[in-house]
Amino acid sequence: MGIITVATTPQSELHDLDDDGDDAVRRVAGTGESSRASRHWWDRNADEYQDEHGAFLGDDRFTWCPEGLDEADAGLLGEVAGRDVLEIGAGAAQCSRWLAARGARPVALDISYRQLQHSRRIDLARGTAPVPVVQADAAVLPFADGSFDLACSAYGAVPFSADTAALMREVHRVLRPGGRWVFSVTHPIRWAFPDEPGVEGLTAAASYFDRTPYVEQDEHGRASYVEHHRTLGDRVRELVGAGFRLIDLVEPEWPAGLEQEWGGWSPLRGRLIPGTAIFVSERG
Repeated sequence: MGIITVATTPQSELHDLDDDGDDAVRRVAGTGESSRASRHWWDRNADEYQDEHGAFLGDDRFTWCPEGLDEADAGLLGEVAGRDVLEIGAGAAQCSRWLAARGARPVALDISYRQLQHSRRIDLARGTAPVPVVQADAAVLPFADGSFDLACSAYGAVPFSADTAALMREVHRVLRPGGRWVFSVTHPIRWAFPDEPGVEGLTAAASYFDRTPYVEQDEHGRASYVEHHRTLGDRVRELVGAGFRLIDLVEPEWPAGLEQEWGGWSPLRGRLIPGTAIFVSERG
């Protein structure tokens, strides 16, 4: 099965690669601009991202965050065997591969064609059945109502979508009654602090309540990367407004013995302020 291309919308990963000297600003960025920026950024940087982080992510590991919380230990999705699962912002579909190995029927969706090509590369190298993949818009999912039992996203799509309320409604639409929707994002409190792993990242320098997007743009003002901020309360209201019931909000603690840094994530910061928020919700 090849890569099915449907549409485009932002796909989220942890952003710590070079950006060709683009200027970083805080300004309004709408759905179209955010989508285009994310698709082009990830197509351009997918190779470097997989080279740098592939060993941590593994080929078939389901890890929720830089803190290393694995679904194998957390069990946030519940029983996955025999379930139809949609992974949103899947990158190279590492999480979907883990799900398939445990009897689930995953579909991996991503904005970036190049990221999904890495999924094909991994499948070929392993000699295993390919994970079904779709290049599509996370805010306009190309699936019929009630197509999936579970939906998940490990740092995918949600932070880079300009209209996450619409995204939540779409996920609700494609889930069956009682289906879980679990996603991880950068903890919203981190927006108040510089994205630095050292001591400079421990002093609040911006308002937590400033929801103006973070934009990297070229000399012509064209966005090359866009990330959107929502508070914890915003996220809860989006979920409830879409028809979900919040079951849990997980804030993984930095584990003892983990000394690896990843962008602004570090042992120093991780032991003092949360870096990840995982929302566990259920469709009504």
